[in-house]
Amino acid sequence: MAAKSNALVVNELDAETKEMLKKHFTGERGGFVRMGPKGYIVTERYKEMAEDIYDMEIRPSDVWVVTYARSGTTWTQELVWMVANDLDYKTSKSIILPERFPFLEHAMMLYPSMKEEILTEKNYDPKIRKLLELFSEPFAKPLASVPSPRFIKSHLPLSLLSPNILDAKVVYVARDPRDAAVSFYHMGSSLRTIGFRGDFKTYWSLFMRDLLYWTPFFEHVKEAWEKRNHPNLLFLFYEELQKDLKSVVLRVSEFFGKTYTEEQVLALCDHLTFSNFKANPAVNSDLLKDIGLVQPTHEFIRKGKTGGWRDYFDEEMMVQSDKWIADNLRNTDLRFPSMQ
Repeated sequence: MAAKSNALVVNELDAETKEMLKKHFTGERGGFVRMGPKGYIVTERYKEMAEDIYDMEIRPSDVWVVTYARSGTTWTQELVWMVANDLDYKTSKSIILPERFPFLEHAMMLYPSMKEEILTEKNYDPKIRKLLELFSEPFAKPLASVPSPRFIKSHLPLSLLSPNILDAKVVYVARDPRDAAVSFYHMGSSLRTIGFRGDFKTYWSLFMRDLLYWTPFFEHVKEAWEKRNHPNLLFLFYEELQKDLKSVVLRVSEFFGKTYTEEQVLALCDHLTFSNFKANPAVNSDLLKDIGLVQPTHEFIRKGKTGGWRDYFDEEMMVQSDKWIADNLRNTDLRFPSMQ
């Protein structure tokens, strides 16, 4: 019981920090709190679903993709879904990824008041309305009636998920925090539910100070890194997907006990090649624009670059980030491929 109560402990932010974050995150209707002993930043609405998520019944047939935000999550979801579903291209192209592989805690960012606002803005067709409901309703309880195998995405750290999470298959992906922060900045500035207002330097400062969604970043990654040798957890780096996609496809296939021919592997790599992936309407989240959650000019799948952060960091930020990264990696053997 102690472990459970610790994971569900809520710590309020001080009034000054709350007001500062409210100014920067105009899409967040309820404000932010810290959850669990490591103080992960989540929204006020998350408190409504925290216990249901922690108490979820985990099935051995479940498949989870867990990442810090903007760490190659969507790319990995499609890869994992395809491998685990015997390369079912027909279904993958006809059913959008959020339906095949739902985002567990998305509702913590989409408050009922915002959903109702959106629904009054225009006459959405039933499919769009259904998606909006999917994105806005807490999902842990409805998952109990979803037939196996269930595919679930989360940005929560392992410690806020069920203590039995590794009874299921979990693929965890980590990315250089500087690249993840740049990508998250662009998404946060365009996503209505976040509505970040400020420049990247401000965003990076909040990131390093553990004041962005799902931070502290390094604690998030290190929790999974410590479990990397567990037979039910596959730890990947985003940089590995970018550098040698075929090798990662083979590792994921082995993880799920699947064997594919060279031709099948190459065809899947082509399906997942960045240009093809970005153009695939089943995964590129253009529906978020149709719903009104994302600005029309925003690209959910942006550039997929490694090292693109250098275009955003001035000399002061580089010095700060070097020290921040070194401090957080000092007592661990975790090393990002981009930093070696």
